Amino acid sequence: MYYVNEEQIQSRFNVLPVIREAVEALQEKDVWGAAEYFAGERALHLALEIVTDVGSLLIDGFIMRDASSYEDIIDILKGEEVFPDSLYEPLLKLVKLRRALVQDYSELQRLGKESLFPLTELPSLLEQFAESVNRFIIASKF
Repeated sequence: MYYVNEEQIQSRFNVLPVIREAVEALQEKDVWGAAEYFAGERALHLALEIVTDVGSLLIDGFIMRDASSYEDIIDILKGEEVFPDSLYEPLLKLVKLRRALVQDYSELQRLGKESLFPLTELPSLLEQFAESVNRFIIASKF
């Protein structure tokens, strides 16, 4: 019997509407200043943390192999068929941003709205990820 902390997973998914709202507000801006760049980067940072936190909770709860990196979390979830293949590349691209956002922020190029990751795609990606995770958890109960 596996123990997956669904409450922690759902608490992370509860942040998704806030990310969607922030991204939609940013998309309405024609000119980006420091506040918009920081808001966009924070939305990306929260998104990738949600994905890796949820991934880690699934890996621990279902006793999957240990992840050696943030990218490996995505590889493990793909291998366990937690999400469809179509989400693999975008999720991997998102998670690969962690180093730039958390460690190399002083060197980060702030070139435009879509310079790091297409913000317009972020809400849909996160919703599809959440739906896939919830389906996986439900399927594992049977």
